[in-house]
Amino acid sequence: MSSQLVPKNPEEVMVIRELVPNVTTLSVPFLRFGRIKFGGRATIVRLQSGNLAVFSPVALTPTVQTHLSSLGKTVSYIAAPDMEHHIFLSAWASAFPSAHIIAPEGLAEKRAKMNVTDKSVTIVPISTVFTAKNKLDIKVSEEFDQEFSYEYVDMHPNKELVFFHKPSKTLIEADLLFNLPATEQYSRTGIDPTTGWATKLFGALQNTRGDAIWQKRMLWYVISKSDREGFNANVEALCIAWITYRRDDWASIFLVVDIVPIYASKEGMALDSFCAAGDIAQSM
Repeated sequence: MSSQLVPKNPEEVMVIRELVPNVTTLSVPFLRFGRIKFGGRATIVRLQSGNLAVFSPVALTPTVQTHLSSLGKTVSYIAAPDMEHHIFLSAWASAFPSAHIIAPEGLAEKRAKMNVTDKSVTIVPISTVFTAKNKLDIKVSEEFDQEFSYEYVDMHPNKELVFFHKPSKTLIEADLLFNLPATEQYSRTGIDPTTGWATKLFGALQNTRGDAIWQKRMLWYVISKSDREGFNANVEALCIAWITYRRDDWASIFLVVDIVPIYASKEGMALDSFCAAGDIAQSM
């Protein structure tokens, strides 16, 4: 993977943090399009069985491997929560060949095309594939489903999977919502995560400051423009499922309190305070 996108030295710049008991994040620098300082973030959840679920995997460094061993039994689930969060899927699938891979429809085909010219993108068997047709009935496993609820936002251009970890009241998402700048992800680099014209522009559009009006407008005018009714239905289902949870902390994942329904409208999305996971940064 090009160093223009991910750091050459992830071991040296990664931030490992326990957000709440059984929920850990791995935060690293990441440049979207080689220009925008998004930051990258994996989320690790220790299930009640002791098995681990990993969402949006980042570089599998020696320190990460040691940390995984200290957290639980083994990595039993690996989720690529949208069409973009799969860069390190091959490495994790190779290290944990018995892991149950979760992904949205289209990702396997995308990776197969990439494999033609880049053999580092391996053909990974996906155990659970979310589709527009099966999303109301699909199950992952009894163990996983006891602790997680999930919604497939298929009307999002990136085909977003959103997971809610019920024991910790943690919502894990990728590109559905943003909270820039990528403060934590760049905290060990000596690089200001707000520099660069592209970063400044995108950061102004994708943050949670104030009423997040520009993020709402992005969702209305750009993200949901192809099917706003369908997008509304996706997000309404998400909100109905997880409507009364307490936000314990501003974090790199969604810790929600009294979440209000989120709908696309001409005014944008009506939403309460939020934080995001995956590529999303914590404002500190």
